[in-house]
Amino acid sequence: MLIHTITAPNDTHANLCSTGEKIMKLTRYRFLAVLALLLPLLFISSQVWRSSALAGDNNPLPANLELPPVALDAQEEAQVDSLVLPMPKARIVDFDEMQKRRSVRILVPYSKTFFMVDRGKQQGISYELGKALESWLDKTKPNANKSLKWRIVFVPVARNQLLPKLLAGEGDVAAGGLTITKGRLNTVDFASPFATGIREAFVTGPASKTLSSLEELAGQEVMVRASSSYFEHLIVLNKRFKEQGLAPIKVIAADENLESEDLLEMVNAGLINATVVDRYLAERWLPLYSDLHIQDGFYLHEGAEFAWAIRKGSPLLKAELDAFFDKHKVGTTFGNLLRTKYVTNSKRMLNATSEQEMLKYRELVGLFEKHGGAYNFDALMLMAQGFQESQLDQRARSPRGAVGVMQLLPSTAADPSVNIKGVDSSADKNIEAGSKYMRLLADKYLNDPELSPMNKTLMAFAAYNAGPGNLRKFRRLAEKSGLDHNVWFGNVEHAAARVVGRETVDYVGNIYKYYVAYKLVAERRQQKPPR
Repeated sequence: MLIHTITAPNDTHANLCSTGEKIMKLTRYRFLAVLALLLPLLFISSQVWRSSALAGDNNPLPANLELPPVALDAQEEAQVDSLVLPMPKARIVDFDEMQKRRSVRILVPYSKTFFMVDRGKQQGISYELGKALESWLDKTKPNANKSLKWRIVFVPVARNQLLPKLLAGEGDVAAGGLTITKGRLNTVDFASPFATGIREAFVTGPASKTLSSLEELAGQEVMVRASSSYFEHLIVLNKRFKEQGLAPIKVIAADENLESEDLLEMVNAGLINATVVDRYLAERWLPLYSDLHIQDGFYLHEGAEFAWAIRKGSPLLKAELDAFFDKHKVGTTFGNLLRTKYVTNSKRMLNATSEQEMLKYRELVGLFEKHGGAYNFDALMLMAQGFQESQLDQRARSPRGAVGVMQLLPSTAADPSVNIKGVDSSADKNIEAGSKYMRLLADKYLNDPELSPMNKTLMAFAAYNAGPGNLRKFRRLAEKSGLDHNVWFGNVEHAAARVVGRETVDYVGNIYKYYVAYKLVAERRQQKPPR
């Protein structure tokens, strides 16, 4: 049961109203930068058509709406070409061949903990380990020509594609907090672990009580990614429950675009019952999500090891990585500093919601349904965008003049192509103008039959945030980089991070997370028997 396949119920208005408090609670928390690592996640104040000098966007916030051509001009094509990184060819080799090329390719998923890119600046645990490996290889395996250095190439992929792409030869190493499991050992090998003694903990939400045994979870819902070690261990646990005559845990497969941090946030808001994460991750985010309950009376799995995966039949690479991790694992000076930097330190910022805000939420649900239907957008998607833009606050004003729930410039809304006035004073007009502008962007720049409705909407969000001129660059750069220019997650979003940095990536990702939360609650209500 995947979240993104949930069908919304007919009575969306009632469903959303009944879950307003939970969704609003999801916006209480803001991620601060953790030692310059994390960008704000939940609410990035934005306005339509930002100018971006670094991105080379030729469209600053306009006095009136002048949409750029669909095709890039020669200057824009040249700019995109300058950002294209050559995609490493698939090859299945051991360390001796890597040494000839002085290159190791590391497959990484985007994660707020392990790897992210912001305007070309890479950061995270996997990145810092990779750079340390690069320096270590320069010292231990130097080239006769001192000017020829080793290169670590990071190849971002979807988390559930880490091992398939490793086996296909698209990378030499798969990194990203992978736990060594029996299932994974059937297909890949692992280097010596970076960290050991890891406990996989159940984490429950604000309405939960402290549990004393695994058996108390019988029949309960727990959401994890199907590609995770947690999923594998839950299946094993359910076999044991069956032998004991207990009801199995209802394991819900989370959308693979959601990282453990996102699932923790949803548990904290009471949107899902429980999840499983490595305990160190739960502990890291606890200062931000103070309503989480880490169930320490028992663990799903103990003594786990976090390591890099490699292909079987790579003894030379394994020997090199084993030697490297012997000097860089947790317990060494380097490993302890890395753990402290990305796990131990965190900051907290809370912003409580008020009853007035809850009332405002309930008042706006019907408007999103009305205008979503009129402009052929999922009302839940538009409402999630309104959350991201303004926390559904019609009084919101940006320093550059954007107003209201959808953070539009009045001049943009009044342009003949949109032709809606009063967006500064009327939430109805504001949401209508935002919806109409989204439809304008989708029809002009995303009129491609190869685009799925979901990806078309996600890319329209990107255009809304970064400007349609930049959206054209995102898709073109993705295409030239060997990525799928018709798929946002894991493809076009990587190009967006190179062109304009993390803001638009986080903007679209946050909207999608809110959307998933709405859909999850809608499905839960559908499954309840009528009273």
